[in-house]
Amino acid sequence: MNTDVEYRDAFKQRLKLFALRIIKLYQALPKTGEAQVIGKQMLRSATSMAANYRAACRARSGKEFFSKLSIVVEEADETLFWLELLTEAKIFTQEKLNPITTESLEILKIVATARKKYNLKFPSILQSLSPSILHSFSPSFLQSLN
Repeated sequence: MNTDVEYRDAFKQRLKLFALRIIKLYQALPKTGEAQVIGKQMLRSATSMAANYRAACRARSGKEFFSKLSIVVEEADETLFWLELLTEAKIFTQEKLNPITTESLEILKIVATARKKYNLKFPSILQSLSPSILHSFSPSFLQSLN
């Protein structure tokens, strides 16, 4: 089996398990208004991370992959924000949230690094071509480069 495929599948599973941990955390939140508002936001962003990474793995183009991966980065950062807010608002102690906060930060670092490396590895071919050369290619060929 391809190592890239194995890694992709393992990371999909890691994000799914993270989303399930967030669901359990949400279920354990106090029923106060502020805890529920923060919890729902956290729940949305964490489950979105897993769903958008799954979509990135099925991307039909490099642009689509990069776009979905960018969403995962944004949602991972947002999830981390909500976890920090739960601690700073004294809804949960830092000790209780430390393992899931650490996992959230690790995921953010992984996807942010992957996005950065992908962007550096596959810069737009179109940007490196002069305008006079671009006119000699068909629009469908130029579209396929993105």
